[in-house]
Amino acid sequence: MPEEVASSIVQKDPSYQLIDVRNADEFAKFSLPGAINIPLESIMNEENIDLLNQDVKTNIFYSNGSLQANEAWMLTRQLGYKNNYVLMGGLNYWVESIMNPQKPSSVSSDEEMAKYNYQKAAGRALGSDPSAINSDSSSVIQTNTVKSTVPKTESKKKKKVSGGCS
Repeated sequence: MPEEVASSIVQKDPSYQLIDVRNADEFAKFSLPGAINIPLESIMNEENIDLLNQDVKTNIFYSNGSLQANEAWMLTRQLGYKNNYVLMGGLNYWVESIMNPQKPSSVSSDEEMAKYNYQKAAGRALGSDPSAINSDSSSVIQTNTVKSTVPKTESKKKKKVSGGCS
C-alpha cells in the first residue's frame, strides 16, 4: 500500500528497497526518495540477481502504473525470488494518494479523515509539492497508465433512537 511505503520512506526503514523499473530518463525526471533504477529490460541482468534474490530487504517494484512493475514481479517470481512486491497503482496512484490526496467530505468517517491527514503529513514529510509534480506529470503519468481502483467506504451516521421501553 502506498501509505506503508510512504511510512517506510519517512522512517528511513532500511528493510525496504524501492526499485523503479521505468527507463533511466523517466527515473531522472522523478522518482521516489531512495529508489534505485533497474529498467524492466535490465531486470534479468546477472548484476541484479543478488539484489532481487535475497531475504534481507523487501523489494518494492514500481512504474508509472502497475503494468511494468507487475512484469518485473512475474519474471522474478518465476525464478523463485520471493521477496519482491509491487507498489499498488504505481506512481499514478502515489501522486493521487500521497502527494495530492483528496479531502474527504465533512460526513466522512473518522477513519477516512485519519487516512487523509496521514497522507497529507506523509506528502509534506517527503517534500511533496503537488504543483511541481503535476506541472510535469506527463512524464510520470503518461507511460503504462493503469488506473488503480480503490474502493471507497461509505460511512453512515447512526440515527438517534427515540422512545424506549416503559
